Amino acid sequence: MDAVTAGWRTSSFSGNSGNSCVEVAFLPEGTVGVRDTKDRSRETQSYSAAQWSAFVSAVRTGQFAR
Repeated sequence: MDAVTAGWRTSSFSGNSGNSCVEVAFLPEGTVGVRDTKDRSRETQSYSAAQWSAFVSAVRTGQFAR
């Protein structure tokens, strides 16, 4: 499996059209891929499992709240 064939999931915050946010997929070697839903041809960003876990934890605890 690579970034092209990965099972991408759209963020629940993308809205009804599903084209205004990000998609996430678990990639080989334990990395997490993130890509722009509006332009899937752009380069996929990848993060280690630890980096992704820290990001999700920070979001859940409101560290990025306005």
